Amino acid sequence: MKPTLLKFGTPNAKLKEMVKRLGVRLATFTLPAGYTCPGAKDCLAFADRKTGKVTDGEDTEFRCFMASAEARSPSLRNAVWHNLELIRKALKDSVKACADLIQNSLPEKFDVLRVHVGGDYFSEKYLQAWIEVAKQNPEKIFYSYSKSLGFISKYALPENLVVTASRGGKYDDLIDLHGWKEALVVYSEAEAAELGLEIDHDDSHAAFGSENFALLIHGTQPKGSRASQALQDIKRQQKQLALAA
Repeated sequence: MKPTLLKFGTPNAKLKEMVKRLGVRLATFTLPAGYTCPGAKDCLAFADRKTGKVTDGEDTEFRCFMASAEARSPSLRNAVWHNLELIRKALKDSVKACADLIQNSLPEKFDVLRVHVGGDYFSEKYLQAWIEVAKQNPEKIFYSYSKSLGFISKYALPENLVVTASRGGKYDDLIDLHGWKEALVVYSEAEAAELGLEIDHDDSHAAFGSENFALLIHGTQPKGSRASQALQDIKRQQKQLALAA
């Protein structure tokens, strides 16, 4: 009987820019947003598994774009929960069983893999499984954003498992303590410039860079929020630039 494997995805519009510019083969892996993000705070949001209805966290300042994506797409919700259930089942056995599941499920051809377009390293054992997979594939680049910094601080990650600390979580103090490369969500290009940060438009900073960088607010934001207003301003500016070109 053919084993049940994890589901991997293809690049979205943003990641396709990196594929085009750098000529790499890129794949993605995703878990349910919010439900697998123990360190999230500013971006915390959950899409109900059945209905897709989004619930924001108590401290949410801007909504996770993947929670919104799951809300729009029943097929995406099915895929991310399929992945989580298989991962949890394997972890009940051992870290090795989880690593074997991931290894056996990897796409045949890829150079770079974004680990968690949605979701995060939800347990220490789960992180250990990805560390083992990265060690087994030293010619591949595995990269992710993470707020699960308490887990990450305990391990020396292999060079090809590139983790960018995502500021705005429960463990931001560890970013400063360890001097990790970090990503900060900004509400405008001007804000990024004031902070001296380049905006990563295609994830190349996350996958290959060594310096801190900014991410421009995106995705569906709560009505009436500062994030929603900022998003409207960004879209208005982009439209004006397009008309002027």
